[in-house]
Amino acid sequence: MSSYRERLWPAAWMYLVIALIVPATLLVFTPISLIAGVITAVVLVAGCVALLLASAPTIAVEDGALRAGRASIPLELVGDALPAHREEARHERGPGLDARAHLVLRGWVDPVLRVQILDPDDPAPYWLVSTRRPEELAAAIDRARAARPSGA
Repeated sequence: MSSYRERLWPAAWMYLVIALIVPATLLVFTPISLIAGVITAVVLVAGCVALLLASAPTIAVEDGALRAGRASIPLELVGDALPAHREEARHERGPGLDARAHLVLRGWVDPVLRVQILDPDDPAPYWLVSTRRPEELAAAIDRARAARPSGA
């Protein structure tokens, strides 16, 4: 059962940036062949959009685990979850970042959630995860941890 699920879809401005491939490709290929330029532009734009959509990670609290992208950790190994916005989030992603932290960040999502890791064998002291709703994600982690019987 999932108590929280979010997909970090790309922001609209990312598609506008990808659209800049069209004039650049036409500028390069038009002297050779207009048809080759149009075909190349369509293929490049479609490929970039497909990669952007395929790389959008899912953040979820389900089945007793926190999942962020491809990574997963049982909730019994998770400590405090601290939301950060604007300047605090910038600090967490920049000067305050521990190089050992596990990161699931997307530049187009400002808020982050810092989740402490309690496993002494895990080299990452915490996970830093981009999320558009950090308070909801923190609450879902707390609810799921409280709902699990100790030792389970």
